[in-house]
Amino acid sequence: MSSPKTHKEWERELLELEDFIAKAREAARKEAEPKSREALEAKIEDLEKGRDKFIDVMYSNLGPWEKVLIARAEKRPYTLDYVQALFSEYVELQGDRRGFADNAIIGGPALFNGQPVMVVGHQKGRNIQERQFRNFGMAKPEGYRKAIRLFDMAERFRMPVISFVDTPAADPGVESESRGISEAIAAAIMKMFELTVPTVAVVIGEGGSGGAIGIAASNRVLMLENSVYSVIPPEGCAAILWRMPERGPDASKALKLTAASALEYGLIDEILPEPKGGAHRSPVETFATVKEAIEKHLGALQKLSPEVVKTDRYDKYRGMGRFEIAEG
Repeated sequence: MSSPKTHKEWERELLELEDFIAKAREAARKEAEPKSREALEAKIEDLEKGRDKFIDVMYSNLGPWEKVLIARAEKRPYTLDYVQALFSEYVELQGDRRGFADNAIIGGPALFNGQPVMVVGHQKGRNIQERQFRNFGMAKPEGYRKAIRLFDMAERFRMPVISFVDTPAADPGVESESRGISEAIAAAIMKMFELTVPTVAVVIGEGGSGGAIGIAASNRVLMLENSVYSVIPPEGCAAILWRMPERGPDASKALKLTAASALEYGLIDEILPEPKGGAHRSPVETFATVKEAIEKHLGALQKLSPEVVKTDRYDKYRGMGRFEIAEG
């Protein structure tokens, strides 16, 4: 009996099918004979129906590990894709003003619907050169110190902060440890709690550990439905518990890292639906969904006074993890 196909295998099959449909569509466009063109278009329509049915079946009941793989999909929109789609007049600012620069966290002022805002987010890479340049989206201490500088600027000029979270974790290297990665993340979280401007964070891919929370201690935290939010990557958890990183799928079940679990435990405020097959299947649709959600939550927060905005954020996180012991 053959073993069931993995997510990567049926994702590859889907990509091959879509590539075949694209080539068939191009052939139909070049076909001069009307009857032949109509026959080819009819076949294309049947193929597209089959593709849509395949997507409906394969994505109808995804488990935690499948969600992890979709969150890591190579073509999934990254922070700079959202910046280009949702904002105008974006100016990227570099450096932590302590002698270091980090490319895993990007940020700077921009206009959102004509309103000045501060954008901060993790940025991964699409090829090996970009991934090395961005350190695979794993920020070093200077990345979080740069974020603190941007948060200070946002507070000074009364600009709401919009964060995009997409990192497996903060950089775990010796250099980062020696330069105080834990302190930098803690300082970034503290700075976010001090802000009196509205803050909205969107988990667009992986939300890994303190590396994510360092720029996501926001008034409102939103998650795309196929993104994940976890205290540690599944492979890292499996390596610690069983010394077997390949048991990541088992660890993902125990970590409760899906958007549904995060909402159930009160860690996020809203799940944003994705197109069938993931955000990378229709980035334009995903951008529209994220924009609408940011507009809604930002609009509500801007009706509050600065002090209430700060208190709202404090109360939100102070209330996490509470439980009651039944008497008797």
